[in-house]
Amino acid sequence: MLIGIDGNEANVEKRVGIGQYASELLREFSVKDDALRVKFVVYLKNKPLSHMPEETENFKYRVFGPGKFWTQWRLPLDLYTHLPKPDVFFTPSHYAPRFSPIPTVISVMDLSYIYFPQLFNKKDLKQLTDWTEYSVRQAKRIITISNFSKNDIIKEYGLASDKIEVTYPGIKNDLGFMSYDLSSMNDLKKKYKISDNFVLFVGTLQPRKNIVRLVEAFSKIKDQTYLPVRQGSKKDSSAAPQDDIQLVIVGKKGWQYEEILDAPRKFGIEKYVKFLDSVDDSDLSVLYKNAVCFVLPSLYEGFGLPVLEAMREGCPVIASNVSSLPEAGGDACLYVDPEDADDIALKIKQLISDKKLRKLLVEKGKKQVSRFDWEKTAKQTLRVLEEAARDDK
Repeated sequence: MLIGIDGNEANVEKRVGIGQYASELLREFSVKDDALRVKFVVYLKNKPLSHMPEETENFKYRVFGPGKFWTQWRLPLDLYTHLPKPDVFFTPSHYAPRFSPIPTVISVMDLSYIYFPQLFNKKDLKQLTDWTEYSVRQAKRIITISNFSKNDIIKEYGLASDKIEVTYPGIKNDLGFMSYDLSSMNDLKKKYKISDNFVLFVGTLQPRKNIVRLVEAFSKIKDQTYLPVRQGSKKDSSAAPQDDIQLVIVGKKGWQYEEILDAPRKFGIEKYVKFLDSVDDSDLSVLYKNAVCFVLPSLYEGFGLPVLEAMREGCPVIASNVSSLPEAGGDACLYVDPEDADDIALKIKQLISDKKLRKLLVEKGKKQVSRFDWEKTAKQTLRVLEEAARDDK
């Protein structure tokens, strides 16, 4: 069987979201030992970058341009004219090729453009809306990354449940992160001017991440207006001091980020909030390892991979009780109402004050992370691709 793949989402320098998802699947497909049964050809509009998997006898690249409107006309033309034709074509994004002569499988991560249209510029929103509508109708099968997203897709497009397959994304056990020692954190403190105790957020600066409300909740901790810890909770002597604790926000500017950057001033805690642009993987690993807790109070997530990243690094997690986040976090998170700053403040205060609770969440987190593996994701994806090819015969 020959499987064609649109590899352009992976063929970029900085890979997040769909780019990371596509990159990990290509890496797994490139090392498949079932070489005699399945071969792959990865279609690109530019030459593969150095991080892309090396070619083998059964894993090849096909590069052609021009890049403009590549998915709309140049790729379909090649699929019609170039031999041998793949038995199935996989697009790890919403955008299937127009007029494909072979069965196509697409991935739809989430429908944030449906529920938060105000977060997209008009041109991008129209493209997402129109092209996803076309792609889900034309695709033989659709892959998504959570049951939450699957239900959204069924509801929005009226599709049959058996047309959509959930394949949870994996989490790397080793990203080449540096081995941790005390000097690593001391170096980062100097580099980024971080205090000994901090609460961590990681994600793009955009409204649906709910960062403004996180800052508001943190301000309640700093000025002691947070709700009291629930009855029965014990404060331990190793609790992080609250007079110097910081909120460290790691992430690139997305869109409508101005209110987020202004939030510390609005709530009077400028000196306690530190914004960092995207940091190296090695630095991020040390930040996770040293944070009092990681908080993801998002209003909507297709999956919420940073939850698992934090757990992998031994960081206790607080996450929203909405969208797909309970699927990612399982019983290893403290969950909050993302619309309630008092609730967010209460849960942060619990983790600041309770060493035993932090330890329990760390232990549960390690078990939760073990459920998510890229090799497993790739095998499930391959099964869907093979089924789509057979169903078209």
